[in-house]
Amino acid sequence: MYIIPLVVIAFVIASVRQVNQYDRGVKFIFGKFHSIMEPGWRLVFPVIQNWTRVDMRVRAVDVPDQEAITKDNISVRVNAVIYYRVSDAKKAILEVENFFFAISQLAQTTMRNIVGEVDLDELLSNRKVIAEKIRQIIDSASDAWGIDVQAVELKDAILPEDMQRTIAKQAEAEREKRAVIIKAEGEVIAAENITKAAKMLSGAGGALHLRTLQTLNDLSSDQSNTVVFAIPLEILRAFEAMGNKNNSQ
Repeated sequence: MYIIPLVVIAFVIASVRQVNQYDRGVKFIFGKFHSIMEPGWRLVFPVIQNWTRVDMRVRAVDVPDQEAITKDNISVRVNAVIYYRVSDAKKAILEVENFFFAISQLAQTTMRNIVGEVDLDELLSNRKVIAEKIRQIIDSASDAWGIDVQAVELKDAILPEDMQRTIAKQAEAEREKRAVIIKAEGEVIAAENITKAAKMLSGAGGALHLRTLQTLNDLSSDQSNTVVFAIPLEILRAFEAMGNKNNSQ
């Protein structure tokens, strides 16, 4: 007498399914899509009904290294991370067999294609632009699967060892070039300043003689210095004038 109610209660209890806040459930009745199960406790009767849990949180897909050839025929290995979430649980289950695997494969092929459309310099200097282009292509292609691609980040672009050495030599040559240019510019500025100082000294009477005396004073502070003194031109001219005056008398 009490067996039937107990069986019914046990059947109902066995049919209870919990859908978490970050999940959605896709319910089927006799193999046909019926509804989307919202978070909470839901009834899924065995045999008659079944359901598939879909995680609606953002997922990170680590795209493995992909061998690609750039537009300027340089072999490079690139890898990336894709951040996506399921925006439509129904499409994610009905329109594609395994959306996680499908997104990974789509990302790999798209990444190889985009790398083949750019030069190496552009790949190394404009990663964000290239990553955004990859994201747009994957997002557009996965709309039919109910997938929203939120971001793509290019992690590494690994070059062959011989190419790495070539780039290192090029960078070293560029640094040496900049150093030579900076040194030359400094010498030009120094020469201009010396020229200005020479003009100022030659234009002021006795300035060169005073400068000479100041230099001698600086040198005399160190007794270990041996100074070879050059008589200023003004003094030599004064002696010459005095000699000519005596000869004329």
